Amino acid sequence: MSYVEIPGAKVPIRMWTDPAAVEGAAMRQLQNVATLPWIEGLAVMPDVHYGKGATVGSVIAMRGAVCPAAVGVDIGCGMSAVKTSLTASDLPGDLSRLRSKIEQAIPVGRGMHEDPVDPGRLHGLATAGWEDFWGRFGAVAEAVRFRQGRAVKQMATLGSGNHFIEVCTDETDSVWLMLHSGSRNIGKELAEHHIGVAQKLPHNQGLVDRDLAVFVADTPQMAAYRNDLFWAQEYAAYNRTLMMALLKDVIRKEFKKAKPSFAPEISCHHNYVAEERYDGMDLLVTRKGAIRAGTGEYGIIPGSMGTGSYIVKGLGNERAFNSASHGAGRRMSRSAAKRRFTTRDLQEQTRGVECRKDSGVVDEIPAAYKPIDQVIDQQRDLVEVVAKLRQVVCVKG
Repeated sequence: MSYVEIPGAKVPIRMWTDPAAVEGAAMRQLQNVATLPWIEGLAVMPDVHYGKGATVGSVIAMRGAVCPAAVGVDIGCGMSAVKTSLTASDLPGDLSRLRSKIEQAIPVGRGMHEDPVDPGRLHGLATAGWEDFWGRFGAVAEAVRFRQGRAVKQMATLGSGNHFIEVCTDETDSVWLMLHSGSRNIGKELAEHHIGVAQKLPHNQGLVDRDLAVFVADTPQMAAYRNDLFWAQEYAAYNRTLMMALLKDVIRKEFKKAKPSFAPEISCHHNYVAEERYDGMDLLVTRKGAIRAGTGEYGIIPGSMGTGSYIVKGLGNERAFNSASHGAGRRMSRSAAKRRFTTRDLQEQTRGVECRKDSGVVDEIPAAYKPIDQVIDQQRDLVEVVAKLRQVVCVKG
């Protein structure tokens, strides 16, 4: 579908979905965003749903301002995927051992490494910039610097919620590795610190929603946020890179005879800010639950733990600020999913996938998400499909 445009206070709201299908709370959030004095455009992806602070699936373009809640608390959260030389015939019938080996190599949930991961010890991983990256930690907000020890040990860990590590096959039976994670606790604490700072600034006191508090250009608060934001985005990218290296090592050991090789990595943030230019204006584009989909740029749009995912290539649609959805998007809250579904439902909906099937992940049941095929169909003018993947192993925290 193409987009539907509905009126907003300062800018129209371009929606790549049926507005009638968007929950009332999310629509109110979008209408509130459209009132911001600094806004120049608002695009809404087909995975749109209500989010804490700001709407998931929203792309907000502002001039001279940025809203930290519209980035979200998992700064830099995103996806990575790698095609391997393995095929489905190389996989064993029982995938429980492979899942166990992945969980042993990469801590999940609140877990962390006992000793920091040294990228220099990982197979073929470039380490340029690593020391400089950690050297810049001393310049982040003083309120969170005491978390450095934890941040170091959480590097190359998965986390929980909708984060995952998967082994997938595509429609040609090639095996892919895929993972979803972000900036872990350090990103969350940096985000919460800056959201709190923004909400106290005088220029934000008259906003219709205090969650939409912004930093404005040429202020010390904006400078401090941008410094910490870009550092946390870098942390998230390193986190995925190191996890993928650990995952590849597991695959090398488990499939020694096949001598697996790996294609170049595809990686994309979907909670972040970028400096971009549209209609002759330099804008700060915030994507919360959206990926960049510039012409020819590869992206990853996952479904849920039982429905598969898509590798896509961007079409460069500037009406959407060169963006696309970040996934299927939830159609019910976690608490609603827990009330509605049982572990038996989870077992049925993840049949054929080696994964957790206990009460701790019922809120991640496929039925709690929108149908991924429908979400892809609604953005055919934003991306083209390169590959459709179906998971055979899914690791969750």
